[in-house]
Amino acid sequence: MKHHAKLSPAQAHTEQQAGAQETRQQAGQEFVSADELLRYDAAQTVVPPQIGERLKASAASLPPPRRPWWKNLFGH
Repeated sequence: MKHHAKLSPAQAHTEQQAGAQETRQQAGQEFVSADELLRYDAAQTVVPPQIGERLKASAASLPPPRRPWWKNLFGH
């Protein structure tokens, strides 16, 4: 027979959440849209410093965005 220690409600809740998270990771994760998947992946991926510097330099050399046509039309 196994000995079960009594846990406080907060400890039991934390342990239950950890178990649910492990189950979710093992079973995979579903995403509502491709954008959500890409955001999740971007948050999990570390960009190497050299590539990050190249991206910043590349973005700095882009021309500023043009004013939207509707702002020209309505004078905003």
